[in-house]
Amino acid sequence: MTLPIITADIDAHLDWHGLLGAFERAHALPPAELDDTFLYRGDDTLLSRAAWIDGMGALVKTATIFPGNTDKGLAAVNGGVSLYSDADGTLEALLDFHLVTKWKTAGDSLFAANLLARPDSHKITLVGAGTVARSMVDAYRALFPDAQFTVWSRRFESAAQFAQKLDGVQPEADLQRAVEGADIICTATMSRAPLIQGEWLQPGQHLDLIGAFRPDMREVDDTALQRAALFVDNRRTVLDHIGEMKDPLSRGVISHDDICADFYDIAAGRFVRPSPDAITICKNGGGAHLDLMTARYIFGAWQKMQGQ
Repeated sequence: MTLPIITADIDAHLDWHGLLGAFERAHALPPAELDDTFLYRGDDTLLSRAAWIDGMGALVKTATIFPGNTDKGLAAVNGGVSLYSDADGTLEALLDFHLVTKWKTAGDSLFAANLLARPDSHKITLVGAGTVARSMVDAYRALFPDAQFTVWSRRFESAAQFAQKLDGVQPEADLQRAVEGADIICTATMSRAPLIQGEWLQPGQHLDLIGAFRPDMREVDDTALQRAALFVDNRRTVLDHIGEMKDPLSRGVISHDDICADFYDIAAGRFVRPSPDAITICKNGGGAHLDLMTARYIFGAWQKMQGQ
């Protein structure tokens, strides 16, 4: 049998609600075995993430992150995804890296927003105007169909160009105003230093933090973390690896006890908004276990298309 190579052509056959259901079912399985390796060359990163979930199989995803590529008109992030059988360890499929990353990254934050954001949320601010932010517009609309979007970027021209391509999106030059007026704030930047100031946050807001993936990266300041109820998608892939939590934890700004829950606590009822007026933050670490769950969902959709 020819090894399936699943490309972005399947994108139109995928559904955000279907992915959220797959995440919920997968988190009821035994916790994933995980391992990450990071190699650095200046600003460039080689990140390999592996996951194995009993009953689901295994996955290895390797990403190259070259921030300077954007100046060359190239994607900043590239890589490959290999999906392995749970039964015998054979390679089942190769999947398009960008397809898996799009659905995993946006689905991760959407899964958190579905549980933490107020159901009446309708004003969403995107901090960053790149590929991830574009995916988040589509994802958020699956839960909040009447949402109005505001986008901010370091270069207003980038925000304006982003908004011009999408209906219902307005650019904003003032980050503080964009944050203060939002029900949901989604950060998807390459920032090393905090952009969001805790003093700007309003009761009832939810923050989806996506961008930081290295130990030297932050998108919100210490005050924001101290004011909010804190959640992560997975303690193991976030707390000791990503600067958003690792840095303030190391300085005693927050403690491990301040992390309310991760996705594996959903069944126990702990991954919930504490109150309507609470400020909630969820750090999207995007571990390989979520890539595995996403790849299985995509592979299942492909099999259905093939009549398998």
